[in-house]
Amino acid sequence: MSEGLNSKQVERIRADFPILARVGRGGRPVAYMDSAATSQKPRCVIEAEDDFYLSHNGAINRGTHLLGDEATSAFEDSRYRLARFLNAKPHEIIWTKNATEALNLLAGSLAQPGALEVTAKDNLVITRAEHHSNLVPWQQLAKKTGAQLRWIDLTPDGRLDLDTLDVIDEHTKVVAFTHASNVTGAISDVAKVAEAADAAGAIKVLDTCQSSVHLKIDVKALNVDFAVFSSHKMCGPTGVGALWGRDEFLQVMPPFLTGGSVVADVTMEETLFLPPPNRFEAGSQPVAQAVGWARALDYLDQIGLEQIERYESALLANLMSGLNSISTCNILGPADTKQRLAVVAFEIDGVHPHDVGQFLDAEDLAVRVGHHCAIPLHRHFGVKSSSRASLSFINTIEEVDRLVEAVGKVHDYFRK
Repeated sequence: MSEGLNSKQVERIRADFPILARVGRGGRPVAYMDSAATSQKPRCVIEAEDDFYLSHNGAINRGTHLLGDEATSAFEDSRYRLARFLNAKPHEIIWTKNATEALNLLAGSLAQPGALEVTAKDNLVITRAEHHSNLVPWQQLAKKTGAQLRWIDLTPDGRLDLDTLDVIDEHTKVVAFTHASNVTGAISDVAKVAEAADAAGAIKVLDTCQSSVHLKIDVKALNVDFAVFSSHKMCGPTGVGALWGRDEFLQVMPPFLTGGSVVADVTMEETLFLPPPNRFEAGSQPVAQAVGWARALDYLDQIGLEQIERYESALLANLMSGLNSISTCNILGPADTKQRLAVVAFEIDGVHPHDVGQFLDAEDLAVRVGHHCAIPLHRHFGVKSSSRASLSFINTIEEVDRLVEAVGKVHDYFRK
C-alpha cells in the first residue's frame, strides 16, 4: 500500500508549522508527539486569525457597519466550511467553545422537558473507552433524571466488546461513544454500535475528537444523530468546537444556555427562541477562532485526508514494531495496527510514566503522561496512568526512530 505522503511532501508540510523549529531542553528540535492532546497550527491558520482581528473584527449579527457585516459573513462562511467538510447542512452546525461544551449542551438539553427528554424510565449507554468528556456529562444526566447509566465493555486488548451490546435495549434513550480511543487509538465499529442503537430507537452520539483530523468524516455515512468536534485537535485554534445534529432533532431541542443572541422575542413573562442553530449559540461567539478553523479545514483538504491516513498508518507500523521489540515496554491496547490510529499508550516496567516523560523530554521528544482523561480505561488495563505518543502527518520516520531508541534506554537508566 502507498505510504500516502513522500518525504519531500512531509518536508514541505513541516515548513508550514513554525513551532517545529523550536529547540528543546536537550539541544535538538522538539519532536512533537502529543497531537492527541492538541495539534500544532500551520502558519496559514495563525495568519487567518490575525487577519480577522487586524482587518475585520466586529460584533456579529444586527450590525449595519462594514466591520460588523464582514465579521458576520466570516462567521457564517466558517459554518458553511465546516458543514462541507463533514457533509452536513450549515444550519445543523452549532458553535461551542470546545467539544466538552458541545456534549454538555446536548446532555443539558436532553434533561429538559420536550420531545427528547430523558426520564427515570430510560437508560443511557456509553463505553468504558470514553474520554471523561463523553462520560461525566452522561453520568451527571443519569443522576439528575434518575435514568440508569450502562456501558459497553471492552475486550482484553481494549477494543469495544460487541458481545456486550446487549446493554442497549428498548429503554435506551442515548448511546454515546467514541470514534477512536485517545489512549489505545482503537477505532470503534461505528456501524455495529449504530445498528444496535437503531434497533432500540436510541439517539446516537459520536465523539470524533480523535478521529476527525486522521480520518475522513461523513456524518451522513456514519449513521449517527449527533457528533462533536474540536478545532484545536484539527490544526485549528483553541477556544472553538462544534456540535453537529440532525435537523429533526435540533428543531425540537430546547436551548441549554440562554441570554443574548438566542431570542426571537422577549416579554417580561416569557421568551420565544430562534430556530437552530442560533437557538443554541448564546452570548459572544468565537468568531476569529471559527475563521481560523475554517482555514485549517482548507489546509487539511489541500493535503488530503486519505493521504494523511495512509502516511500515519506507515508511521504507526514503525512505532508499533519498535516498541514491541523492547522487552520492558508494555503497550496498552491492540498489539497490531489494524483499525487503529497512530496513538500508542505504553508503560515501562518499574518506571513511573512521569519519569518516562521527563526522560524523553530530555531527549527532545514531547509525549503525554498521566491518565489522559480516561481513568476507567486505564483501570481496565490494571494501571493508573501511562505514557502516550500520538503521531500526525507532521511527524517523520526519523522522529519515530528517535523515540523508539530513547524508550529502549529508559528502563536501564532508572534501574541504575
